[in-house]
Amino acid sequence: MNIYEKIRKTCRPIRIVVGLVLIAIGYFTANPWFYLGVIPLLAGLTNFCPACIISKKCDLKKKED
Repeated sequence: MNIYEKIRKTCRPIRIVVGLVLIAIGYFTANPWFYLGVIPLLAGLTNFCPACIISKKCDLKKKED
């Protein structure tokens, strides 16, 4: 397992939590900019890894074990 696969595994839950926190802040503060938290939330839920796109080192089509 290379470093990019490790990043991909650890970043997924972080992206989901960050997305939910940003959406909650937007809801409670009525600031619509925080609703951009949908982007990291969807990236985490769909297992989309921006580091994989930038580095082109890990395989996005590979299923996780």
